[in-house]
Amino acid sequence: MSRKSLLTNRARLTHKVGYALRHPAQITPYVKRTARDTWLRLKHPGHVAYYRAVMASDTARNPEAAVGSRSHERWLALGEMQFAYLTEHGLKPGHRMLDIGCGNLRAGWRFIAYLDTGNYYGIDISPDILISAKRTLTTYELQDKLPHLTITQDLKLDFLPSAHFDVVHAHSVFSHSPLDVIDECLAHVGRILAPGGFFDFTFDRTEGAEHQVLREDFYYRTETLLGLARKHGLEARFMDDWEKLPHGQSKIRVSNPA
Repeated sequence: MSRKSLLTNRARLTHKVGYALRHPAQITPYVKRTARDTWLRLKHPGHVAYYRAVMASDTARNPEAAVGSRSHERWLALGEMQFAYLTEHGLKPGHRMLDIGCGNLRAGWRFIAYLDTGNYYGIDISPDILISAKRTLTTYELQDKLPHLTITQDLKLDFLPSAHFDVVHAHSVFSHSPLDVIDECLAHVGRILAPGGFFDFTFDRTEGAEHQVLREDFYYRTETLLGLARKHGLEARFMDDWEKLPHGQSKIRVSNPA
């Protein structure tokens, strides 16, 4: 990502006007999205209920687009990128993995195929996208791998066993989450991590003012999230090599102290 991009405040009117002038074809979709989000904010003041409604709306149109893939080819490529990175950075077939915000198994079907039977746990706040996840599971004939797919209301993770997961993964979750949701997750993830386990998450990074666009996209400084993890007694580090991949988000890895 360029320095200019990292300093951009996408919530500012000047940025919106400039973007509209450069991309006039995006004006109508943005206006429609703004109108939809205004209605959903009024109907669902809480963030989880709001974003669940966003996912229901997006999934009804296109489940792959709902998880941020503009084409099936991009859906496959992003899933492969996540899978390759984790298998190159510690994920083993015998590990137990929790995939937070598993979506319609863009990367999850690859994890399920790779991991030992019963070792994949996927959670999401959206029942609509989990229905699509089950279709993906059937498409790739992975029923015999016995994955666990569960809806959740929050990220307290209180229904999961302690010291159980070797790998916890959250791709494009914190990029759509206010800080209190991220704080909630980091406050509880240490309990479910097995000794030596780690939690990888992506986020939209800014080096300027932290901001949000509508209530869907949140931009954070790296120091903010590193500090939040350390506040909860976790070790945290920025994953520099993820930046070399063709993806617009950044990545942090946290773990319990040795």
